[in-house]
Amino acid sequence: MRYYHLISVLSTLAVILLGSLAQPFSPRWDDMRVKHSWNAVPENWESLGNPLSSTTIDLYVALKAHRENALIDTLYQRQVAELVSPPPGTLELVNSWLECHGVPSLSVSMTHGGTTLTLRGVSIIQANALLGASYQLYRHVETNETVVRTVGYALPAALHGLVQTVAPTTCFSTPHKKWQSPRKCSGGAAAGLKKLVSGKSVTVLSSRDDDDDDITPSFLHSLYKTTEYMPAASDRNALGIVGILNGYPSPEDLATFMSVYRSDGTDAAITVVQVNGGGYDPTNPDDEANADTQYAVAMTYPTPVIFYSTGQGPAGTTDWLVSWFDYILMEVNIPRTISISYVFDEKTTSEAYATYICTQFGMLGILGVSVLIATGDDGVGPGDCVADDGSVQFIPTFPATCPYVTAVGGTTGHGPEMAASISGGGFSNIFRRPYYQEQAVTEFLQHLGNQYEGNYNATSRGIPDISAQALNFPIILKGEKQVGGGTSASAPVVAGIISLLNDYLISQGKVSLGFLNPWLYGTGKNGFTDITSGSNPGCNTGGFSAVEGWDPVTGVGTPDFQRLLAILPDYDDAG
Repeated sequence: MRYYHLISVLSTLAVILLGSLAQPFSPRWDDMRVKHSWNAVPENWESLGNPLSSTTIDLYVALKAHRENALIDTLYQRQVAELVSPPPGTLELVNSWLECHGVPSLSVSMTHGGTTLTLRGVSIIQANALLGASYQLYRHVETNETVVRTVGYALPAALHGLVQTVAPTTCFSTPHKKWQSPRKCSGGAAAGLKKLVSGKSVTVLSSRDDDDDDITPSFLHSLYKTTEYMPAASDRNALGIVGILNGYPSPEDLATFMSVYRSDGTDAAITVVQVNGGGYDPTNPDDEANADTQYAVAMTYPTPVIFYSTGQGPAGTTDWLVSWFDYILMEVNIPRTISISYVFDEKTTSEAYATYICTQFGMLGILGVSVLIATGDDGVGPGDCVADDGSVQFIPTFPATCPYVTAVGGTTGHGPEMAASISGGGFSNIFRRPYYQEQAVTEFLQHLGNQYEGNYNATSRGIPDISAQALNFPIILKGEKQVGGGTSASAPVVAGIISLLNDYLISQGKVSLGFLNPWLYGTGKNGFTDITSGSNPGCNTGGFSAVEGWDPVTGVGTPDFQRLLAILPDYDDAG
């Protein structure tokens, strides 16, 4: 279980691999074969024409591993051997291809723990030539987000079996900003709640007459049995929050939130790390970023919380997930728990890209990091979900469907909890069912019978894995109380509870939980409260129903911290 040395191993491997870029081969680089393409510009995107000729992008060329199952073996068996090295001769071929197109060797580096070649500052003209592509500037008609992408790209035939994917290329996925904020509580019959924050009086306004229904930090601590636990390893443990779309948290709002909802933590602070041009303007906070940080801090105080403000480069010339991995996998001290509240429809990305991103999450698992990701708020899918052939196809969300992360769905109510109707859940159309889910999912499918037959992939990865409260969360935004929710609230809550478990392990000289799912579906499931009522409608259907055991609405259930403490794995970190 001692695998924290993996970063140094991978760094050494990268140096060795880059050293082999000296002997080029000479296959036909003009023999191009399509790697991935869309039949048309993806839905909700429109072309704005060619980007400026001076535009440059950073290309990530993901190489296939010599042993494609090495990552799975490592995650499940905790071994490192031959994890990411490409087949012999791969780098020589890639180097020859790059030289043919005039890419200087100084602009090429090995990143992502040895899985990826990064080409910095590639001109659009050069990128089009390298990939047989036609990069254009695209705008999303709903969010106004702009990106530089291509609807198709190709690779030389000699590299097709060696390169997994290239990014950014055809991935037009727009992350859904999942915080749902139905009520802004101010004005009218508002009762002013004055709190002294940072030496001044701040009024938190509320017009609700049903505040007793608010899902506050104290309620969550009580419900999930964390009230009595005080973190003991705050000097060695941390929780990370990934932020995108120019969404920033406000330290002032956090102070107000803590003064109202957790008065013993009014000195709480967050660390903001700007990645790949991600901005930070605390005077213009975002509801999602505030919700993520306020509940992460309230659940884990005084554990440090790090917010990664992740950009997509100038005019969307890079990929936010790829660039975040580019940063985080090179860090020496990675937070033991990471929460991501952003998702996108799995169908909007290529299988190769999704597999590559999933591999990077697997690398974090090997490094002892537990990754929690929201499943979204559209049940089994938004809209009518009618495919091109006229059939109804449920729409799972990525990256929640990655088998190397822990997907978090939503619940509501108490005494007992039930599934929240918004809870994203279903089955991947990309990733096959992992071994750790085999028994649980098979039992659910036997219960389901032929209902929805043909609407979902019955042989694949099911989500969510676990769940938590998702509705009626109060937050503070620009000094005022708002009430909202979504599985984007569930994710940081569960991440906070996992962080407390990691805190306990670290304080006892043990290693952190890392990749949760094999344990979670084994002895770990005994630390969760099974949710057996409710459903997640979508796609003009009633969706799946929560039943006894695992289900694609609430997973194995909601956490009971005290029970989880009693059954934690006992891995020694000595030496």
